[in-house]
Amino acid sequence: MAATEQEQFYALLGNLLSPDNAVRRQAEETYETIPGPSKITYLLQAIRNNATPEEARQMAAVLLRRLLSSAFEEVYPALSPEDQTSIKSELLLLIQLEMQSTMRKKICDIVAELARNLIDEDGNNQWPEVLKFLFDSVSSQNVGLREAALHIFWNFPGIFGNQQQHYLEVIKRMLVQCMQDQEHPSVRPLSAALINFTEDCPKSLLIPYLDNLVKHLHSIMVIKLQELIQKGTKLVLEQVVTSIASVADTVKEKFVPYYDLFMPSLKHIVENAVQKELRLLRGKTIECISLIGLAVGKEKFMQDASDVMQLLLKTQTDFSDLEDDDPQISYMISAWARMCKILGKEFQQYLPVVMGPLMKTASIKPEVALLDTQDMENMSDDDGWEFVSIGDQQSFGIKTAGLEEKATACQMLVCYAKELKEGFVEYTEQVVKLMVPLLKFYFHDGVRVAAAESMPLLLECARVRGPEYLTQMWHFMCDALIKAIGTEPESDVLSEIMHSFAKCIEVMGDGCLNNEHFEELGGILKEKLEEHFKNQELRQVKRQDEDYDEQVEESLQDEDDSDVYILTKVSDILHSIFSSYKEKVLPWFERLLPLIVNLICPHRPWADRQWGLCIFDDVVEHCSPASFKYAEYFLRPMLESVCDSSPEVRQAAAYGVGVIAQFGGDSYRPVCPEALPLLVRVIQSPDAKAKENVNATENCISAIGKIMKFKPDCINVEEVLPHWLSWLPLHEDKEEAVHTFNYLCDLLESNNPIVLGPNNSNLPRILGIIADGEIHEAIKHEDPCTKRLANVVRQVQTSRGLWTECISQLNADQQAAIQELLNSA
Repeated sequence: MAATEQEQFYALLGNLLSPDNAVRRQAEETYETIPGPSKITYLLQAIRNNATPEEARQMAAVLLRRLLSSAFEEVYPALSPEDQTSIKSELLLLIQLEMQSTMRKKICDIVAELARNLIDEDGNNQWPEVLKFLFDSVSSQNVGLREAALHIFWNFPGIFGNQQQHYLEVIKRMLVQCMQDQEHPSVRPLSAALINFTEDCPKSLLIPYLDNLVKHLHSIMVIKLQELIQKGTKLVLEQVVTSIASVADTVKEKFVPYYDLFMPSLKHIVENAVQKELRLLRGKTIECISLIGLAVGKEKFMQDASDVMQLLLKTQTDFSDLEDDDPQISYMISAWARMCKILGKEFQQYLPVVMGPLMKTASIKPEVALLDTQDMENMSDDDGWEFVSIGDQQSFGIKTAGLEEKATACQMLVCYAKELKEGFVEYTEQVVKLMVPLLKFYFHDGVRVAAAESMPLLLECARVRGPEYLTQMWHFMCDALIKAIGTEPESDVLSEIMHSFAKCIEVMGDGCLNNEHFEELGGILKEKLEEHFKNQELRQVKRQDEDYDEQVEESLQDEDDSDVYILTKVSDILHSIFSSYKEKVLPWFERLLPLIVNLICPHRPWADRQWGLCIFDDVVEHCSPASFKYAEYFLRPMLESVCDSSPEVRQAAAYGVGVIAQFGGDSYRPVCPEALPLLVRVIQSPDAKAKENVNATENCISAIGKIMKFKPDCINVEEVLPHWLSWLPLHEDKEEAVHTFNYLCDLLESNNPIVLGPNNSNLPRILGIIADGEIHEAIKHEDPCTKRLANVVRQVQTSRGLWTECISQLNADQQAAIQELLNSA
């Protein structure tokens, strides 16, 4: 780089820091005109040059990290491979040479950002030298390098990509060493990296190192507990407690052997850390105990459950003395919910103590104000106010203190209703009166989500009080839910409200919606579908725009995903209405029919066709044979979609053929012979069992089973049956697996000669199918089908020679699975 250019760039950096707005704005505009690859070169040069003023060096580091973060795809690949290698080497060298701690951290931030971008889709880190650097640094005697390694790891715990397994030893050593580093306290707070790491680390990778890691954590906890008592230092202890919670949460039941090691000390902290400055430590310890309890399970935790409950109750009785911003409050509320999950029905006895403070927190009303611009400027952000401008002169202000706690408390009420069911019935009335108005609580998305989630759960709880009470509760929430579907501005929240509304209809069943409800709901669903098509058109227009690039496409894809998710919820609502009302609802459905037909047009995106077909599947399943009058709209597209290139569309179409066979009535008979070769083609394609295809394939297998069972005179069953047996069992689609196994039992119980084979020669194969189904947990043990399968096995057992022959042809896993099946049924 020419000296003059370099000097001009240093001057530019200085101007970017200028207090003069005009100078700074001019510098920013100039900076934007520099091409990305040149920016990297100039910025690195500025960082490397110790003669550059410290402020400017730091500014260069911040800009370089920002450039890699926001424009990596544009700038980095444009560099030559040699330049890329040179930059990576230089950054690692700069960390080692940098004497100034703040600057070193900023270079570490750049390295972490670059490493984040150099992990490919398969999890390979394409910068192996950075991993070697971390390995060498953590073993180094140089505290600055140890700190740098941890800072990079703390910034990006996923830096090891799919190589984590090979580096766990160094990760563990790095973390433990830094937590124990008494001499250099600046290193210790970075042990938060352990928390990040264990949260991201798969259980299988952590378990081989668990014993060592846990024992180190325990020894540090003991030392830090002593330090707290003697000197009052608490920061590292807070981090250790959070680390223990994180490890327990990751490894679940594997934490049982270490339970007795930690629980006495943790209970001691909760009991004794009562001073105001220890509130956060106490809150985190309460969280840790409840997470350990959840990890190890009820049986192990019961030895301490009573003590822990008493400690929590004692805190709870002092709850009214706690200040609104006491950090213990949110920890307490979450801990109660975990205790509820651990204890199940036994938690009911504690509700009278828990519910008061919980309802109080869930009922927090935020402070709001309408302010002119001058007032707003006088109120600093430090006061916890957020502002939204409405027009030039006015702003709407809301005090955010307590909003997160309110959202957490509402989520806990959802948890209690879910876990305790009828045990929560005493509280359903006060909770529903709180929650229904919160569907319009636009200050916090999480509160509205919790309010929506609670509705079907509260109905489940209220069932025990009889139909009249249940209907009253439903009337209280129904109008508000429908209105919320029409007015909710956030698509993430809208999808939850729609999902909950569908669940409510499933709970309440036929007759729960009156004509006005249907009228309003029909208008809203029509609007949602029209909006769906309009948004797709707008996205296509944006794709023709001159500014269109990869980043625009990414945001268009996000919008598309969001729209499709809303479409799935329209399908959920229609499913619940069809399953409750059957063919009575078809006249109402006809106002939506043209839009649903539009979804399954061949030129539409695959997700539209998938969900359009799912809606028609429901029409056939729940409204047959009255559904046939719509066959002209969906039958041809459904058959053409059986062999579609999209597995999701194939699955929806194959499922549709299955329900046509099962529920379709005589008008649909010609569909079965026409569909059969199409279904076979999918099943026999070379990649039929590939991960992305297996569900579609299994739906095809199930559909053929349904045709043979429900429309046997439409096809040649004797010819198809041997093929169908060769495709069993189904592993992935549990619902369809039950259909196929039930049909297999029908055939076996009627001694079907094709299935049994000459002299029962097919029975070893049949037992193998049953064993594989058990291995893959294709059927839940409580399903009646399990008993039927077990009876088939017992029937074979009555013939000693046949049984011996069958068992000898099964492998060890299959033999164990057959035994498991017999034990469970």
